[in-house]
Amino acid sequence: MLKQEVVKRWRAGGLLLSLSLPPAAFLMVALLALPARGQVAGERKMITRVEPEYPNTLKRLYIGGIVRVEAVIAPNGTVQSTQLIGGNPILGQTAMRAIKQWKYAPANAKEKLVVTIEFDPHR
Repeated sequence: MLKQEVVKRWRAGGLLLSLSLPPAAFLMVALLALPARGQVAGERKMITRVEPEYPNTLKRLYIGGIVRVEAVIAPNGTVQSTQLIGGNPILGQTAMRAIKQWKYAPANAKEKLVVTIEFDPHR
């Protein structure tokens, strides 16, 4: 079994980091961090999700772990690109192959998100 969780939206971090800015700069950063009209930040709905296949060899040898993948979601909801941020390279390739098949609800802008997938050989 695999667990997956979208942990961090790329656009959401700017607001927290800008708290020490002067009021005018804070307002500008806050406005830039707002989601596109008609979309709530962090609430882009996933329509299709394909689970990654756990490579049999790694599962048999009890090699597991967590991989982190950055995905770029196009305005039409398709996954444009993926990049492995951390974790086992073989498990990362498997995860990226699956993530590229995911579909999201359409939105007004491109979006980056970081996906964490756990491969547990004991399940």
